[in-house]
Amino acid sequence: MNLDLKGKKAIVCGSTQGLGFASAVELALLGAEVTLVARDEKKLKEAVKKLDITFGQKHTYIVADFHYPEVVEKSITNYMVNNSTVNILVNNTGGPKGGNAVDAAPEDFLQAFNSHLICNHILMKAVLPSMKASGYGRIINIISTSVKEPIPGLGVSNTIRAAVASWSKTLAGELGKFGITVNNVLPGYTRTARYDSIVKNKVAATEKNEKEIEADFIAAIPMQKIGTPEEFGAAVAFLCSPAASYITGINLPVDGGRLACL
Repeated sequence: MNLDLKGKKAIVCGSTQGLGFASAVELALLGAEVTLVARDEKKLKEAVKKLDITFGQKHTYIVADFHYPEVVEKSITNYMVNNSTVNILVNNTGGPKGGNAVDAAPEDFLQAFNSHLICNHILMKAVLPSMKASGYGRIINIISTSVKEPIPGLGVSNTIRAAVASWSKTLAGELGKFGITVNNVLPGYTRTARYDSIVKNKVAATEKNEKEIEADFIAAIPMQKIGTPEEFGAAVAFLCSPAASYITGINLPVDGGRLACL
C-alpha cells in the first residue's frame, strides 16, 4: 500500500490544535510538507516548531481569520505567489455556536456560511490550478456527523455542514477527471477543546456532572470510548495518500460506530 507523501505539499486549516493539528501531524508523518493556517500567529509558530522538530521537512504557516473571507482570499493569493505547488488541502474551522435553529438569527447562518463554505471555496479556487498541473489533488473537508444525522442543539451547524457536504460532492464529480479527489471526514466525539465545550454545555443544561455526561456519550458508541485526535488524523492522512486514489465524493465518519445510519 502506497502511503508515501514525500514531495507533496499540504495546506491544513484550523491547525494549531485539535483535529486540524492532528491531521497535520499525520500528513507530516507520511512525508508531506505542511502549511498550517489559523488566525493566531503565536500559536502557529509554536505548532510549526513542533512539526519541524519532530519530522524535519520544511513546514510553514499562513495567518488568516475565517470570519473574514476577504482576508482569507488575500492571504492565500499572497501565499500562492511564492508557492506554486499545493497537492493537498484540508479545510477545517471552528464550528458555529450551539443552539436551536429556530432561535438563530439570520446573521448567524450567514456568518457560518461565510466561515465554512465560502472560505473553503476561496481556498479551493486558489490551489486548484496547482493540483491540475501536478495531476495530484486531495481536498478534505472536516465537517460533522450531522450531515448524516442532525445533532440536536446545533441548528446552525447542522444546516451549514450539510451545505459544505453537498458542495464537496459536487466538486468530486467535477474534478475527478483531473486526478483530484474530494472527500469529507466526519468526527464523532473526540477529545478536543470542542468536545470539552460540548460537555460543559450539557452540564449547564442538565443536572448531570461531566463524568455522567461522558458516560452517556460512551454508552451510545459501539467501541465504548471517546476518540483521539490521532485516530481522526490518521483517517484524513489515508484519504490524502496515493492509496486512496479511487475514493472520492464520500462522507467518512470517524465516530467509533456511533451513527445508526449507513
